[in-house]
Amino acid sequence: MQTIKLIIGLLAIVAVVLALFQIAPPIMTNYSFQDDLKTIVLMDGTSPQKTDEDIRNDVLRKAKEHELPIEGRQVKVQRLNMPGLAGVYVAADYDVTISLPGYSFDMHFNPNSGNKGF
Repeated sequence: MQTIKLIIGLLAIVAVVLALFQIAPPIMTNYSFQDDLKTIVLMDGTSPQKTDEDIRNDVLRKAKEHELPIEGRQVKVQRLNMPGLAGVYVAADYDVTISLPGYSFDMHFNPNSGNKGF
């Protein structure tokens, strides 16, 4: 009986470790992409020469570097232009499919960033 419990316990630990190796990389990639969005907003958002389309292209270029399944229609760029206050908000919306033995599911991510210029 002890041997069966030991084997079941070891199999459960192995299953959890394998699941973590499938789930952790997309989460870490999302964190890195979120950091890139902050950089894009800070650099492009303060430049009056950058259009919304330029910002969207910069986001798509970073998504491609991270090998994320993001298309142009999934990137939202919004500008806030008020007297004395200008800002940019960028958001991307995407899903990543996680395939585990016998089960697969989609993880949904919505990284975003914004700034308020003065």
